[in-house]
Amino acid sequence: MNKYVTVIGGVNMDISAALTAPFVPADSVPGHVTMGCGGVARNIAHNLLLMGNDVKFVSVFGGDIFGEMCHRECEAIGLDLSLAERMEGQRNGLYLCVNDMFGEMRAAVADTDIIAHLTPAFLEQRIDTINGSAAVVADTNISIEALQYLIDHCKAPLLVDTVSTAKAPRVITALRQSATGRLHALKLNIQEAQAVTRCDNAREAADQLTAMGVQEVYITLGSEGVYCSNDTLSQHLPAIPTHVVNTTGAGDAFMAGVVHGLLGQTPFPECAQIGLRAAHATLLSQQTVNPDINKYL
Repeated sequence: MNKYVTVIGGVNMDISAALTAPFVPADSVPGHVTMGCGGVARNIAHNLLLMGNDVKFVSVFGGDIFGEMCHRECEAIGLDLSLAERMEGQRNGLYLCVNDMFGEMRAAVADTDIIAHLTPAFLEQRIDTINGSAAVVADTNISIEALQYLIDHCKAPLLVDTVSTAKAPRVITALRQSATGRLHALKLNIQEAQAVTRCDNAREAADQLTAMGVQEVYITLGSEGVYCSNDTLSQHLPAIPTHVVNTTGAGDAFMAGVVHGLLGQTPFPECAQIGLRAAHATLLSQQTVNPDINKYL
């Protein structure tokens, strides 16, 4: 059987507005609005699929029209949804964002209540297949209890994306409450790293996270690149100069690149270079996932 990667977490209908005039608070601004399937875990899964990996996606889809649309799109791109579930009577995750003329996000709202149904019991029913993975990726849209279950029971390398400053603390709490106290990798942006460590800079934050039991830490720094750290090595890698079209999805692509490197047995921290190239490709695209991402790897 071919090796596969399992991705666990949120799937949303993304509604994105790209302004064509300067942003004005509390006012209507001209722009273009697009809609498509997204979510941190789903975006990571899509990118990994485009990179040539077999991907099993563990998530919950709503019983509404958005859930149907997302389910169909995930099937159409080739994601294995045998571990996912449609939930009648529940609304699908929904993400709404507004990006200014320069592609920078001005505001966003994530309605992801449905992910509460992705419980430890839900994961336990699928743990044998999850443990057959070459790697497992989770986002912090799932609960502290679900993250703790994965930390304690996942036998494959487990990598976690912290999603946002509001949700990042979930993985820290799960790690502290877990029986193993070990996590293969954690990917955060600098704001999320500061939120969970109260440290002023990436080096101090990474040191604190490795001391907690995270084997590899990747702190993305926007246009300044990424800071990588493990027990023996720390390194700052500069970003690839990019004419930014859209920032949405760049962090998800970076995470997928790191996982792709891990699957190819790329050593630390060179796998972060693959992540930077993947993020670069995404920044150049109007789409959250660049369909031509492989050309940049």
